[in-house]
Amino acid sequence: MNPVPSSPDPERRPTAGKAAGRSRRTGVPALSVGSLDDVRPGCLLVALPTLTDPTFAGAVVYVLDHSDTGTIGVVLGRPSEVRIGDVLPGWSELAVEPGVFHVGGPCEADTALCLATRRGSEPLPADSGLRVVAGAVHLVDLDSDPAELDGEIGGLRVFAGYAGWSAGQLAGELAEGAWACVTGIPADVLTGASGPELWRSVLRRQSGRLAVLSTATADPSAN
Repeated sequence: MNPVPSSPDPERRPTAGKAAGRSRRTGVPALSVGSLDDVRPGCLLVALPTLTDPTFAGAVVYVLDHSDTGTIGVVLGRPSEVRIGDVLPGWSELAVEPGVFHVGGPCEADTALCLATRRGSEPLPADSGLRVVAGAVHLVDLDSDPAELDGEIGGLRVFAGYAGWSAGQLAGELAEGAWACVTGIPADVLTGASGPELWRSVLRRQSGRLAVLSTATADPSAN
């Protein structure tokens, strides 16, 4: 992995391709929760048990950008062994534990994206190095000076790569019941939970059938 110490162009859109690699287990009824109209920055896409592709099985994706041309997000809760201090030493002191890069998805794995929660709510200048995603969650420009953001940031996490869907891909996967679209909270971005623990904790916050799924696993054959 060769993380690039800069954020991707916010105007850039995902390229076409089988980005989400959906693979549904036959014989398992689809559970459709949410539609493309519910997808927006700050929401979570939670993989349902019918999604068996190993890249996204059991995944929780935080959506960064969504439009009619595509969707971009980062997979939460997948820490790597690469320490932020070894690649971006200026940012390591602002990072939450365990202070490592998280694997954000299969697209452009050599690109670093940084998300942070902001302490204040006052308007920021355009050159602040922070761009709001949703609520307190901001995308951080890693080319900016971390010392100037120290008082603004409550904590940050750096992701290597991202998950991307081109136009029409995510709509099809939602219709197939591969994902549930639910409300995200700022704490999701910095959570120390990972893997199945994160997946279950997000589902436990929901109601109805989604809450019941929190006792299941990503592999329906194991339930």
